[in-house]
Amino acid sequence: MTTSSPKPSQTAPGFYSSAQLQPENSVGYLMRKVMSSIRTQADAQLSSHELTYAQWLPLFKLSLCKTATVASLARDLETDPASMTRSLDRMEAKGLVVRERSTVDRRVVQLQLTAEGQRIAALVPPVLADVLNGHLCDFSHDEWQLLLSMLRRMLANGEALRQQTPPTDTTAG
Repeated sequence: MTTSSPKPSQTAPGFYSSAQLQPENSVGYLMRKVMSSIRTQADAQLSSHELTYAQWLPLFKLSLCKTATVASLARDLETDPASMTRSLDRMEAKGLVVRERSTVDRRVVQLQLTAEGQRIAALVPPVLADVLNGHLCDFSHDEWQLLLSMLRRMLANGEALRQQTPPTDTTAG
């Protein structure tokens, strides 16, 4: 099975039409609903540690990174820097994260987990594994691998489409 991206000469298949588009048959809608369900279940399990999605996801990400900045974390988690700063404020108040201004570039703020932040971040992977496994409970191993392959292919197709889209001219008035 190949995971090639669409080329500019290829036309998109006609799976959807505007006249017949129904949310219950929309890949985007269903993926959003699945993500919402995963997030809700993980939130429920992590709430006993007084963590919300806006906190446990950055903690988990920071536990995987050697170095991170507020800007890079916001970009990785697809959120705006102001929202990330507010989440970090709450995590810093809980003693989970410390921010250190770069001595080379004062605009750059490096992030590090505290010992308590590392302990709490270590709770996230087992919860996520449990929640994800629960959502995949009646899938075979091959179906799980096929789903991963298809999602990766959709991401590659989306990236190819993004690269084909001409940049927006923000200087025109």
